[in-house]
Amino acid sequence: MSALEKSMHLGRLPSRPPLPGSGGSQSGAKMRMGPGRKRDFSPVPWSQYFESMEDVEVENETGKDTFRVYKSGSEGPVLLLLHGGGHSALSWAVFTAAIISRVQCRIVALDLRGHGETKVRNSEDLSAETMAKDVGNVVEAMYGDLPPPIMLIGHSMGGAIAVHTASSNLVPSLLGLCMIDVVEGTAMDALNSMQNFLRGRPKTFKSLENAIEWSVKSGQIRNLESARVSMVGQVKQCEGITSPEGSKSIVEGIIEEEEEDEEGSESVNKRKKEDDMEGLPSETQNLLLLLQTKKDHPYTWRIELAKTEKYWDGWFRGLSNLFLSCPIPKLLLLAGVDRLDKDLTIGQMQGKFQMQVLPQCGHAVHEDAPDKVAEAVATFLIRHRFAEPIGGFQCVFPGC
Repeated sequence: MSALEKSMHLGRLPSRPPLPGSGGSQSGAKMRMGPGRKRDFSPVPWSQYFESMEDVEVENETGKDTFRVYKSGSEGPVLLLLHGGGHSALSWAVFTAAIISRVQCRIVALDLRGHGETKVRNSEDLSAETMAKDVGNVVEAMYGDLPPPIMLIGHSMGGAIAVHTASSNLVPSLLGLCMIDVVEGTAMDALNSMQNFLRGRPKTFKSLENAIEWSVKSGQIRNLESARVSMVGQVKQCEGITSPEGSKSIVEGIIEEEEEDEEGSESVNKRKKEDDMEGLPSETQNLLLLLQTKKDHPYTWRIELAKTEKYWDGWFRGLSNLFLSCPIPKLLLLAGVDRLDKDLTIGQMQGKFQMQVLPQCGHAVHEDAPDKVAEAVATFLIRHRFAEPIGGFQCVFPGC
């Protein structure tokens, strides 16, 4: 397996180039529409997929933290959904609509700390221990001492947090656990090269439409429908000026990412602007450049994943054995069998968990193939008699 494929387990980029007709081609930052009908990259609101939204307040020693959750359903077990690093609860939007139509269940999709619309006092503490406690605290704040039956489902980093939450017994009514495309062995192997992949992403975007278009054409999300609702949770409007050094780095990043078809006219304008600024103090030049940057590229990532590096080891080290030791029914969904490490391979042969491979997907399996993931989860729930089917849904039991 290549380093690029291994890096997918931190929730950044797809493991393989998109298939023909699957939603785009991998062409880096320089992309343009090909011939044919232009696709719609406009954002879609969360309300088209979730029934309600709630900000859950959690009290702690330093005050109150507020966690954003999106909900659907009124009966059955709660599926508590935890997103991958850099993503948000909105990455579960299309999956939510798919699973709700198959089995009786309730959906709670959570924005983890430092992500989405969640607001906490210490958003930089993304340790596995802290985020696992957050999950337990949100469950307690929502349901008190008598929570309903809950199944934890997590993608990538969220899968690791789900396992840490389960192994620490932080959800007393836990009935099942599902990890989506996260395996300790390949995740640990990928850590050394992850910073390079993060540096290869655009730093800013001209608009939400531009961000959605990039996500599909780069292959980060291969399903346009999901990208239109999910990317809203990954990017935000650029904040105020921080420092001349910071503004310069942003501008340099954007200059590197200019599209080829714009270079002809824009390069002339850029040279003219540079000539006009000659003689001005460097701080003034940087300020003017930043203002122009914010005008032309007003959106950036909500979280700087590169700064979370010190927590990566803690998310994934020992994950396989933790997963295997959880004394509840378990499901592992993967984009490819080559992702299994030794411990999980042995555990799967011993029947310690159910596994299903969903080929022709990138790393964001639940976004690329939401119907297939919903079918697998629904089958798991019915198989263990955790939920009742809806609308004549027929279970499809995998061979593995």
